Amino acid sequence: MKVKEFIGRNGQEQIVNAIKEAELNTSGEIRVHIESKCTSDPLMRAVYIFNYLKMYNTRARNGVLIYVAVESRKFAIIGDAGINNAVPDNFWEGIKSRMGEAFSKGDYAGGLSRAIKEAGDSLKKYFPYKSDDINEQPDEISFGE
Repeated sequence: MKVKEFIGRNGQEQIVNAIKEAELNTSGEIRVHIESKCTSDPLMRAVYIFNYLKMYNTRARNGVLIYVAVESRKFAIIGDAGINNAVPDNFWEGIKSRMGEAFSKGDYAGGLSRAIKEAGDSLKKYFPYKSDDINEQPDEISFGE
């Protein structure tokens, strides 16, 4: 299966719309990266992808990456230094758990969309949306092999 087929065109649109909606609540920048395999720890792979995508290029260091390796059935959520310095240690655990539940039911696009919206809602406490906010990262999904 090609990675883009994992969620289909409608799923891709749903996820991009969720990112745009979530970023209306927060100055945080949320991205999704989907690839087929992860042969290492998904958290370490997410860090690599985060840096590869230059997600640290935000004024408040408030980028978030939701990483999914389809065939390996692994995923991770990471935030940049600005987020990690502001939020509690277990900040992403509930979101990851609920996303995993949706994935186990085959609801990949829905699980990702809800996780994105929940991340936006959770981040607004620490990084509220400001009227002069600019979109510092693309809203599109990035895909690996």
